[in-house]
Amino acid sequence: MPGHRISDFVGRSLLDGMRRLNARHPWSHNDHFHSWILANLPEPCRSVLDVGCGRGELLAALAPHVGRVVGADVDAAMRAQAAARCSGLANVSVTDRPWNEADGQFDAVTMVAVLHHLPVEEALRDVRRLLAPGGRFLCVGLAAPVTVGDHLWDVASMVTNPLIGLVKHPWPSRAGIQPDPFPVKDPTMSLGELTAVVQSVMPGAVLRRHLGFRHTIAWTKPATGTE
Repeated sequence: MPGHRISDFVGRSLLDGMRRLNARHPWSHNDHFHSWILANLPEPCRSVLDVGCGRGELLAALAPHVGRVVGADVDAAMRAQAAARCSGLANVSVTDRPWNEADGQFDAVTMVAVLHHLPVEEALRDVRRLLAPGGRFLCVGLAAPVTVGDHLWDVASMVTNPLIGLVKHPWPSRAGIQPDPFPVKDPTMSLGELTAVVQSVMPGAVLRRHLGFRHTIAWTKPATGTE
């Protein structure tokens, strides 16, 4: 049902209490999905473009598995941190060029919490063009909760969030609620709307909801009959 907020489904005091509990056992929702990306890389995977590479955590994780890893980010401070993190990795580079002007084609293009910052249909078409035949698009994203079902998934994520944090970060943090280290933008497109756009550009793509307020998109470019 459009117009609902998560606070309509749970009490405000409960919501604030859960946020404080999450802060005691923090974990990165984005980094959590790096293993999903690594497990779904095509074989062989000679080259990967990571769009919106941030501080370079995924670049470093990809390096042992890929011949060439290219990171792109519009934020100069993020690029500097990524370059510093990957300075000892000879197969990793960080470019200041727009990601959709990257040289060559890639066996995989990855995005983690990035697609909702971009003009979605245009970005998907750019990804399709940059992928080599048989290449794979692996995306971890966020969508705006619109339906009751969307909000129930968010409630499930909220409830399980501290449990996952307790497993990943068992010692309580005293830092309190911290500001996001990355540029933040709320998604405006619902998962239903996003699915329609993705399927129009990448027929057969697989979209799945996950806990942690995230969804994944996986699509393999056909090996024949491609543009």
